[in-house]
Amino acid sequence: MTDGHGGGASYGVHAAHHALRELVLAATVRIHHTGVGYALDEPGTFLGSGFFIAPNWVLTCAHVVNGGEGDEVAVVYQTDPGQGPCVVPGQVAATLPEHVERPLPGGWPAPDLALVRLREPVGHDCVYVSERPAAHYGEGRVFYAGWTVTGGQLQILDGFLSVQGTIGGWSAGVQMRIGQNDLPPGVSGGPVIDPVRGEVVGVLKSRAAHGTGGTSTGIERLRTLQAPPDGVRTEHDDVYQAVFHAHDRYHRDRQQPSDSRRPTWADLQGELGARPGRTLGPEERGELLGRFADLPPPVTTRSLLDILDSLPNFQLPTLVPAPRGWRDGLGVLYENARHDGALKLVLDYAMQVMAAERPATPSLLEAEQALWEWVKQTSTGLDSGYRHGLARRRAEWLGQRRGTGTPVWPAGERPATPGLSVLLEVLPRGWEPDRCDWSVSVAAPDGDVTRLHEEERTLLEDLPARVAAPLAEAFRRCDEPGRPVALHAALPHPLLGLAVDEWRLRPDGLPLGAERPVVVRCCDRDQLPGAGEPGMPGTQWSGAEEETERRDRWRRLHARDAGTEVLDCDDGVREPVPAVARLRGLPPRTVPVLCRYGDRRYEDDAAALGRILHAGFSVVVWRRWHSRPDAVCGEFHRGVRQVVDDGHGAAFLPDLVHGLRVKRYAGLTEAYWADGIALLYDDPHQPLPGTGDLLEAP
Repeated sequence: MTDGHGGGASYGVHAAHHALRELVLAATVRIHHTGVGYALDEPGTFLGSGFFIAPNWVLTCAHVVNGGEGDEVAVVYQTDPGQGPCVVPGQVAATLPEHVERPLPGGWPAPDLALVRLREPVGHDCVYVSERPAAHYGEGRVFYAGWTVTGGQLQILDGFLSVQGTIGGWSAGVQMRIGQNDLPPGVSGGPVIDPVRGEVVGVLKSRAAHGTGGTSTGIERLRTLQAPPDGVRTEHDDVYQAVFHAHDRYHRDRQQPSDSRRPTWADLQGELGARPGRTLGPEERGELLGRFADLPPPVTTRSLLDILDSLPNFQLPTLVPAPRGWRDGLGVLYENARHDGALKLVLDYAMQVMAAERPATPSLLEAEQALWEWVKQTSTGLDSGYRHGLARRRAEWLGQRRGTGTPVWPAGERPATPGLSVLLEVLPRGWEPDRCDWSVSVAAPDGDVTRLHEEERTLLEDLPARVAAPLAEAFRRCDEPGRPVALHAALPHPLLGLAVDEWRLRPDGLPLGAERPVVVRCCDRDQLPGAGEPGMPGTQWSGAEEETERRDRWRRLHARDAGTEVLDCDDGVREPVPAVARLRGLPPRTVPVLCRYGDRRYEDDAAALGRILHAGFSVVVWRRWHSRPDAVCGEFHRGVRQVVDDGHGAAFLPDLVHGLRVKRYAGLTEAYWADGIALLYDDPHQPLPGTGDLLEAP
């Protein structure tokens, strides 16, 4: 590591160092006892520092979280420098070493790392973590950040430390010695950053017992986390892969156009002049790692080493710990490639990752194609013979896949014949916009509806409490062991965004969406906005024609596999929903998706949904937009595409969305992308009861 702060540094480099500091501080958090409550600045509950390593994941020291209660801690963070602190509960998901009976007299044993999973999704910044293997640290400096107590107050601090060597040699607990600065109590668990490359390389472990400085654990030690004995099929089988796949997609998506003016880690790395592997720029590297993260991880470390060992003109070094994920393999190439062949080596590696054996689901085929497009674009400056070889290899692999008959869709049974459902109907009172009339019924598949309860003139804000008892009674009548009945919420178009799935029957109960399938239906299709908009150029569609189109779309969507179309967001940039004429031209298998329902940048949400329903769609997915203005949308786009495209068909969507909500409220980070997800599933062959005789208007 070299010192990048010489007197000849350019203005751009100095500005990049300032931006680097801001990004590091934004991602550095405090770890507290779970009883922190509203006393967010109470030093007595403070345990130590940590930092966001991926969305909803915090990396810290094991000895820091050991002060918590039952693997539960509180994470205190700030979204912006001018805003106050926020607190979110966290659960310790993994520690290194993994089994320590009690802290040793000399301190917690190396590597002393812990991953904390947030119990609820929040918006925050994440650091960029180096994918390079452990380097030899000679003379140089690192930047650090952490929290401490000064004068009875909690304060964040940062600074530079000199690198003085390592402790541990070849052992799995090797640490970096750092010094020439005081490390006060509390900073343990904070990030250690290479200021030359602009990336996190370690975690502060301890301070020196005598004198200044302390020790830092290399970030690569996370590779020693225990792996599943039967191999890894999806990233969620392995906490290491889950964290770093989410990390790499986050930084890839942050480079997309957005409303935020804040620089990204790749922006500042470009200003610093960092060039990973001497051949890729920071943006290119981030895009490639994001493409890797869209694919399943290596099944085993051995399979990854076999790929690296098969690369032409490359000698695989002996590394401890060994590379574990696709990003780690790329990092190995940085330090061991010949300069004149570095780009070809990276492209050969990408081709091997692309061709790794895996189930060929639609979303994975799309991810492989996106990686292939990156390879084609990046190889344009190379010789024609090499480019031709890439195309030939791609064609051969595709032919082999077709020859093996690998199924595109996972096997699965079709859903059973629909049974009973509970119907909640909400009718607006146009003359009293803050009130509604409502009823709860039990609906049979043959169309028979038994009304159990109805009320008039209920305040909308009181509706969740008023419907709780009637819904509980209806569920008791219909639920079977292990098969909770579905709730159909028939809502007027201005209230389709009502968060019925988040209502609770009792204060200590789960949200309805986590208890059972909850879908939305539109009870006033004849009053949708935009009814006069031409359906096709020069034509006007009647209500009967719209209903015919709707039934035909429903039949064709359920007769074959579904596919998504995000209508209001293009890589994080808000877009207006297309006109009815264009929507009617979408393929029959399309499930429209709204990423930013509630982000009223162009129009009212009811108008946008109205056009979609006018175009004949009865299955629509959206999420209620609660994110920060600079939040990225990539995880939602990716997640909903996997659920719809890789599912067993549209008929499974109510159960699949229910499963996501169960995982979300169980605190599983793989489902956090679905926070606020809603599903309109409005079967035209099961029409809603006539609203005219439900409750007569005065």
